[in-house]
Parts: sequence; C-alpha cells; structure tokens
Amino acid sequence: MNPKFDLIVFDWDGTLMDSAAKIVRCMQAAAVDVGISDPGTAAIRDIIGLGLNEAIQTLFPNQASPRLAELVERYRRHFLDIDTTETPLFPGVKQGLKQLAEQGVLLAIATGKARRGLDRVLDDTGMRDLFTSSRCADEAFSKPHPQMLDDILDETGVGAGRALMVGDTVYDMAMARSAKVAGLAVSYGVHARERLLDGGALACLDSFPEVCAWVT
Repeated sequence: MNPKFDLIVFDWDGTLMDSAAKIVRCMQAAAVDVGISDPGTAAIRDIIGLGLNEAIQTLFPNQASPRLAELVERYRRHFLDIDTTETPLFPGVKQGLKQLAEQGVLLAIATGKARRGLDRVLDDTGMRDLFTSSRCADEAFSKPHPQMLDDILDETGVGAGRALMVGDTVYDMAMARSAKVAGLAVSYGVHARERLLDGGALACLDSFPEVCAWVT
C-alpha cells in the first residue's frame, strides 16, 4: 500500500491526547491563584492549541504584563507539578501511529505545548521514537502562523504537497493553509465540526482509526 502522504504532522492536545479537561482545570486554578475571574470552560477550550502566552493574552486581554506573566507561571506549575487529572491517549493512537510508521510515513508533531511539556509526554507515553520531527510553541511562532510546519518541512525535506496536518482546532487548519499543506480535522477535540470544515479541513473524522484509514 502506498500512503497518500510522505509526512503527517499531528497536533498533540485534543488530537493524540485527551488533555482538554486538565488544561481547563489548570487555567482555572491559575486564575484563582492570581485573584482574577475564571474566564469559563468554553472560553478556555476555545484557546487550546495556541501557545501558552498567546492563549493567556486572549483569555485575559485586560491584564497588565506582570499579571499575565504570573498567570503563565502558575499555569505551568499546576500543569506540570500539581494537577493530577488523567490525560490518556485517544483510543487507537499508539497502535495507529506505529502502523503508519511501519508503512514508511514520516510522523511529526506541531503543538502549542512548550518543549519541556512535549518531551515529558513523549517519554511518559513511550512514543518519542515514532516521530521524526517536532516543533513547540516556545521554538516558533504560535499557531496559526505557519513557522512550525515550515520548519518541519525544511527539516524532513518533504514538499508541502506531500504533507498533511492533522488537528482538532481551526488554528491547525489555518496554519496548514498558510503553509500550503493539506489539513485533516478530528471531531473529538475542542472545536466543532462546522468550524473545522469552514476552516478548510478536507474532512472531519470521528476517531483516530478513521484518521489512519483515511491517510492510507
């Protein structure tokens, strides 16, 4: 079987890992720590996928820079060291990624996580060796800027026309569009199917096994 794409770039949170609940709880806890109002679950879910600095600036637009920096620090503390919310991989992810790699497809990650956070979950899940390349929000401009994808294409030597971005947010689809890479959406993350399709996704699939079947 010849895969449709030479390179598949995956978002992490909401695409490979079910981490939305943890992100929401940690952001709410950070707001409590610094004494400002909780922006609400829906608003927090909507910014998942952005880099942390950009996400917090979006959620708390009226806060001064020192308070925003404090929010960033408190969120990281909760996410990495305090909060114990489970963040399982979505069903079929590990097996599906292994099968794609065995078929000769290059796999990469473009994520709003910081490098420290991505390295931690790659080690925790035992999936580091599956990925040829990765870019994080503290190494490039945040989504929807195309730099993460552009860097991955440069590193792997794959042309944009042979690459695919898979994600659960309109930020993923906009990044793909800007990098002239095809975008495939999943419906089980944080943004609604209609938004993802309106954002340029070729399709919006309901499970990771469906993603694997679609790309091959």
